[in-house]
Amino acid sequence: MASAQQAVDQVPGKAWRVVFAGTAINLCLGCLYAWSVWVKYLTDKEYMLSQGWTPLTAEQASNPASLCILVFALLMIPGGRIQDKYGPKLAASIGGIAIGLGLLLAGAMKSYSGILLGFGIGGGIGMGIGYAAPTPAALKWFGPHKRGLVAGLVVSGYGLAAFYVAPLAKWLITSYSMSASFYVLGVAYLIVILAAAQLLAWPEPGYVPPQPPATAASAAQAATQTRADWTAGEMLKTWQFYALVLMFCINTQAGLLLIGHAAKMIKGIMAAGYLLVSWGAIFNSVGRIGTGIISDKIGRTNGLIVNYIAAAVIMFLLPYLLTMKNIPLLFLACAIGFWCYGGGLSLFPSFTADFYGPKNLGFNYGLVFLGWGFGAFMPKLAGRIYDKYQSYDYAFYIAGILLIVGIVLALVTKRPRYSMD
Repeated sequence: MASAQQAVDQVPGKAWRVVFAGTAINLCLGCLYAWSVWVKYLTDKEYMLSQGWTPLTAEQASNPASLCILVFALLMIPGGRIQDKYGPKLAASIGGIAIGLGLLLAGAMKSYSGILLGFGIGGGIGMGIGYAAPTPAALKWFGPHKRGLVAGLVVSGYGLAAFYVAPLAKWLITSYSMSASFYVLGVAYLIVILAAAQLLAWPEPGYVPPQPPATAASAAQAATQTRADWTAGEMLKTWQFYALVLMFCINTQAGLLLIGHAAKMIKGIMAAGYLLVSWGAIFNSVGRIGTGIISDKIGRTNGLIVNYIAAAVIMFLLPYLLTMKNIPLLFLACAIGFWCYGGGLSLFPSFTADFYGPKNLGFNYGLVFLGWGFGAFMPKLAGRIYDKYQSYDYAFYIAGILLIVGIVLALVTKRPRYSMD
């Protein structure tokens, strides 16, 4: 068992192994972020008929991702409970089996209902239970001054997944078949997630995470962090929990608008829409690490507000950039949008730990994560708007207005006070 002094000096190598095993798991679970590549082909009448599949509308093609997001968010709650009670290995293993078998089922059924069942439900179960394991496990090894960085590193894998999934899925779809794209990923994810899950672990009882050096800055930061470990029941009695859920939803809806429709959004401007998806994946991932590091320095609230402002500007600009058909500016705008969205995925587990403590983080963050699931309304709404107007402009304007509401909410939300704080 590590002594307190050793813990103050440095974390053990096992801690970083947990971090990067979690990153590897999320590199698989994050295939959701490449869904716009499937949307492009699922709505292509000529291609789908050649495959023996029925072509889908833009709204129908968006529904598997929206369903996946909803199931993902709901399953984070039992996933967090499994992580807190039985450990991260079991939760991650269940997640790997569910998403792997779900993708295989989607490929085998070769239908809209098959994709809803396999990707929407099976993938959502796998993501919800699997995603609940790595971040809480990794954060237990580190002090509060490193929460943003560690959470950012772990969840960066989820954001980066589309970087390789987008071109791989496009190649499998066009070179082989729609079913092949699900088969290959399903088998790969079964193997990789189950292997990486075995490396996840909690610290030994009595382990003391490293603490920040005593400075004025660290004292100010400590004032924003609870010294208690709140139970879920206690957390649910605070208005700040509901504020976090709503702020998470606002951050999510704008990002999922880009993620869910990026390839189709620029279909009339450039043929290789998957390149924008891969480009966005880089900034989705880097934004998680970058925002995490920044929030460790300037605070979670300030980091969130900066991202909200930048994302709102991008939402209001995108209709004009699409009209201009300026590819470099579109790629720049999407890079900023993906960064801001990804940043939220490192901020909100850190917010939850700061407000309610690390002990019950798996279950507590699972409840806060409902906000991410509620953000799934936007890809579906955007698909409906596109079907009616052949444009995403109104969806961008709605997303931008919601981000402004988020700025106001972030300014008034401070951590709750516990009796021992």
